Amino acid sequence: MHLVIDSVRKSFGPVLALDNVSLSLEAGEFVCLLGPSGCGKTTLLRIIAGLLMQDSGTMTLAGRDLSKVPARQRGFGIVFQSYSLFPNMTVADNIGYGLKLRGTPREQIDRRVTELLALIKLPQVAARFPWELSGGQQQRVALARAIAVDPSLLLLDEPLSALDAKVRAELREEIRDVQRRLKIPTVMVTHDQEEALSLADRIVCMSRGRIEQAGSPADLYLHPATRFVADFMGVSNLIEPGKLQAARPELLQGCPGNDHLLCLRPEHVALRQGSFGTVLAVSFLGNITRLKLDTPLGPLVAEENGRSRFAPGDGIEIAVDPARAAWVAA
Repeated sequence: MHLVIDSVRKSFGPVLALDNVSLSLEAGEFVCLLGPSGCGKTTLLRIIAGLLMQDSGTMTLAGRDLSKVPARQRGFGIVFQSYSLFPNMTVADNIGYGLKLRGTPREQIDRRVTELLALIKLPQVAARFPWELSGGQQQRVALARAIAVDPSLLLLDEPLSALDAKVRAELREEIRDVQRRLKIPTVMVTHDQEEALSLADRIVCMSRGRIEQAGSPADLYLHPATRFVADFMGVSNLIEPGKLQAARPELLQGCPGNDHLLCLRPEHVALRQGSFGTVLAVSFLGNITRLKLDTPLGPLVAEENGRSRFAPGDGIEIAVDPARAAWVAA
């Protein structure tokens, strides 16, 4: 393992921010720490970076104890939400700043800066200043500066949250492309589940200072372990066993017990005309249509590709493949 975090705890006064968190990162892996504000994900990232010290627990990188290594000597690349570029330096000088601090010869710095500007697809901006760039361009430059020193670990702290939706989607692809090319092990903090699904090899979903579930994006979306993960990883229908017994007993197969809920994703609820329930609302979202339903199982959400043939007030029947459902701890 490249990075190993073992039983890390951190408190701020009476508030327990991290509660015995253990996590490992393999070489070249892209891990997203996902969760709502206050779940501990940023605290964990700052401890990895050396900007905070844990109260207890250990953290090693390639077998080296990081608690004895100051932040500036860890050799990590860090990209923050706010870009943090030096406004009085050109783009080229910003990217080459870390290399200059290391005493790298000027010609090597220039060569490296040219390579990185090509990598982030901004070869034309070397002589500009940060304030002459768009937000998306500034974040690309911040990424280039972080990887200029060949970091042993890349840490990304909500780097896309200040950008608009279109730029965010474009930069997601570029960050993943750069990370795959360079094979830098990466830890990224985000509260955006779509961002985590599209970027991560592994998602670590956190709540109240603990890891709720860690696994591949498909694992967390299709097989959430807890109610929190099911709710946080997109839209879900959570149904009590008692309601299933009364209205759809065939869906009870595999039920671990009454302390669990059946989790159905909206796209796994197939609709046809019938009398099982009623369409309450229809929302056209472009590539999909989302329908809110009133049924004996309770309120349900279903999704269909493109435009739906149903309208509010229509009677519907639902069909669900039990193999596409999951059971989560209530």
